[in-house]
Amino acid sequence: MRKFLHDFLFPHHHNNFRSKLLHHKSIFFTIVLVLFAGFALSLVRTNFPQVLGVSYDITSSQLLILTNQKRQESGASPLSLSDKLSLAATYKAKDMFSENYWAHNSPSGRTPWVFIKDVGYAYVYAGENLARGFNSSDDVVKAWMASPDHRENMLSKNYSDVGFAVLKGKLSGEETVLIVEMLGSTNFATKTGSETAVTPSASSEVQNLVLSRNEKPFINSVIFSRNLAISIVIVFITVLVLDMLVIRRRKVTRFVGHNLDHILFFITILLVIIIIARGLII
Repeated sequence: MRKFLHDFLFPHHHNNFRSKLLHHKSIFFTIVLVLFAGFALSLVRTNFPQVLGVSYDITSSQLLILTNQKRQESGASPLSLSDKLSLAATYKAKDMFSENYWAHNSPSGRTPWVFIKDVGYAYVYAGENLARGFNSSDDVVKAWMASPDHRENMLSKNYSDVGFAVLKGKLSGEETVLIVEMLGSTNFATKTGSETAVTPSASSEVQNLVLSRNEKPFINSVIFSRNLAISIVIVFITVLVLDMLVIRRRKVTRFVGHNLDHILFFITILLVIIIIARGLII
């Protein structure tokens, strides 16, 4: 096994100074193996979601605390958690899953304000932040704060209320977690103490969100897939660097490959994987 790994990963005179991993057959086998692994992971996610699936630690209470911390730092008053806005956010998240879209406006032209009006929230100001693919509340808030438009929404003094929804489902065939933040405020004439009261429908929706958060799989498929892809790319980069160093040191002449180009290519792939794995916001 040791000799096999040495021939497979390191260039030396026994393998003609070309690690076997960089041979065409090995690259083809790696591609086939990755495709098979992706298919196998998809089957396990579908049939055994309790073993392999999307796991996250994001709650409305955590998002509210972190958001109000940022507002306090900027001198804005804290937001109150509105059950009506939380219900509107829930309906928006469910609509994105059912209509399969990732945008503020639905394909049929429904705007975020439609969902807010439908739950009876008479807003004067309203805003929406969306996120997907994150694993923690802290990462979501950090991503929103890093975006000028989302940051302006979160810190705006026009808002007094906020609602959140955190739902797991499939979007464009990919299992993911959607986070919807609805911000709003009403004028003094319409805002009453009843605004914070939990209606029966809002109460059931909030309860369902809490229950869904506790259904955590044994393995987080997003993190597992990301780490597997990163590991494969790093192995190829390492072998290419070793190959280039050995060839230059021993001054071996050959007519194959441009290792530097390949290394830059794999580094680009690595950066894309890391960026995508961090989650998306709009």
